[in-house]
Amino acid sequence: MNNSEFHSGDIKQNKPVGKLVRVNRSNDNANNGASVYGNDSAPVNNTSPKRLVRVQQTDDMPKRMPEPAPKKSKGKSSKAKKQEKIWNIIMKIVSVASAIVIACFMILNMPILSDTKNGGNISIYNYIKNLQPVAMEGTLNKENVKLDLKPQAQIKEELPELNDGLDLPQLVEGQYSVLFLGFDEEEFNTDVVWVIQFDIGHAAIRILQIPRDTCLPDYTSSVARKFNSIYSMGDPSIQPPIQRTVNAVQENFGIPIDAYITTACFDIVDIVDLIGGIPINIENEIIYEHDKIIPEGDIVLDGKQAEWFIRFRREWMQGDIGRMQNQRKFMAAAMQKLFSIVKDEGRLKLYSYIKEIYERELVYTDLSIGDLSKVADFASTVDMENVRVDMIPGEDAIFYASDGKEYSVYSVHKQETIDLLNNYYRPYQTRMTQDSTSMVELVLNHQYDLYDDTGASLEEIEDSTEPMRDPNKKPWWKED
Repeated sequence: MNNSEFHSGDIKQNKPVGKLVRVNRSNDNANNGASVYGNDSAPVNNTSPKRLVRVQQTDDMPKRMPEPAPKKSKGKSSKAKKQEKIWNIIMKIVSVASAIVIACFMILNMPILSDTKNGGNISIYNYIKNLQPVAMEGTLNKENVKLDLKPQAQIKEELPELNDGLDLPQLVEGQYSVLFLGFDEEEFNTDVVWVIQFDIGHAAIRILQIPRDTCLPDYTSSVARKFNSIYSMGDPSIQPPIQRTVNAVQENFGIPIDAYITTACFDIVDIVDLIGGIPINIENEIIYEHDKIIPEGDIVLDGKQAEWFIRFRREWMQGDIGRMQNQRKFMAAAMQKLFSIVKDEGRLKLYSYIKEIYERELVYTDLSIGDLSKVADFASTVDMENVRVDMIPGEDAIFYASDGKEYSVYSVHKQETIDLLNNYYRPYQTRMTQDSTSMVELVLNHQYDLYDDTGASLEEIEDSTEPMRDPNKKPWWKED
């Protein structure tokens, strides 16, 4: 410690008032064995005890400096007492609150509820975390799913440490596949069909787009036999309806489905508004209707604009395929939004969004809140270049229906689809063959292969141009 904190440089050190000298008092030897300072523990010289004697003050000796007057002790001011009282009250409240929080935490984590699904008991916390929406689609039947897994030795050779650490009930270790369906306004047809495969073993995501007009004659009673009608017009003996669509995906495209998520176009509005919009670049103005216009440039899509964007198809040269291309662009922008939420607001904020979407039933799913959080958490760690989007290879075709009419549909290119699935969507399964799929190819002599290789990473999609427009479909009232 610096002595300048206690002594000023202008004050000299005090000197003693007088010199203390020791004199021999041999006569007092018997009576003064104790210390002259009255300290019983001080050593005693029994041979020649000494006493301190004050020498008389002389004129040449320095005089004693006056000692400072003792400070008067002051009691605490009323303000200080008030602050101390408030502080004591706050500390008591904090202590009580902490005790309540600890008690609640202990109660929430105690296995006191009966787990009717898995047996045994479950904590309140896990019960809430595993809750599912009241109006969910139903539970999938996973007992007879054809897995066609590669031999374990081959899998270990390709990925020595396959244990992906994902604490989810997976049909195939290393991957988790979710069927996403987007319903039209009437919630009858599934106009958006994506299979989202989380390849945990390879730290990648694969997204397979199935055109809504894909013709699967054996899976729906719809006259045109289109994929989007399987949910509502599939085999009525298969329940719940979501199982019909899941079966069609598994039996035709060989991807085991672990879970599903469904939503309607009007729910997209609320979801986008909830997370604060989707930043995106619009290459050219999009006119959904005369009073529903999305301006060009760098904008943030609100909920309604997002719905217009993903449903717009009138001006695209390729119609529904053009719309699917645009949906890819939206998907890439939404993925970037996911990354920004995690980076700028934190994972807890992302989980809070998921929880609110879940509680407001903006999606129906058989995933719990905890499962949704795990999947979203994994997705947020994948690089954009490792997210691949493909569309089922095929071409436009005419389907001659039983009612004698002709319908425009989408016919799969069977072998090209099989090759795509084997290369990217079955990393832990044996190779699919012509005989192991229920696909029906309407056009055997392909007219074109434009859609046979549509694969792209989200990074590439983000920088892509819009679909080609048909100038003849431009609104008549729009000025050039």
